[in-house]
Amino acid sequence: MKLVFATNNANKLQEIQAMLPSVDLLKLSDINCFEDIPETSDTIEGNAVQKADYIREHYELSCFADDTGLEVEALNGAPGVYSARYAGPQKSAEDNMNKLLEELKTSSNRKAQFKTVIALNIDGEQHLFEGICPGEIIDEKRGEKGFGYDPVFVPKGYTKTFAEMSLEEKAKISHRGIAVRKLIEFLNNS
Repeated sequence: MKLVFATNNANKLQEIQAMLPSVDLLKLSDINCFEDIPETSDTIEGNAVQKADYIREHYELSCFADDTGLEVEALNGAPGVYSARYAGPQKSAEDNMNKLLEELKTSSNRKAQFKTVIALNIDGEQHLFEGICPGEIIDEKRGEKGFGYDPVFVPKGYTKTFAEMSLEEKAKISHRGIAVRKLIEFLNNS
């Protein structure tokens, strides 16, 4: 089976390809899509749907898209849908983490969760799959693996950050891993 994954994020592609070895996963450049697909929704679900619908409408291919946000309780769910651009349009993970740590400097409430929604467009239908990973934001960055906010996020029940875990360890418990497993289960039963 061939599926387009509507992303330009090489890290996400690597994570998901490792979980979908039986699927011929195409990235946007494989279908000559070099546009910056709009992400203008004010929800994580909305952005995933918007990206998947863009590929269906412009390329008429089966595809899926995801959107992920870090929701911090003390910040009323921020950065949420704006996670990638939290510190500005340059989408710098370093800047985003620094801003987050600064904003939580005086907060004792460090509860947070990562949320991923995958929108799958296949056989003329759309299906949504959600994954949530609760945890907390620590005071400093730890670890060299992963991407985004991984160095400051410790999942509930663990002592290591996502950036200190192997790809396999992270995939077992992560928000994206949960959503992808739901996608896999759906594809296997279709």
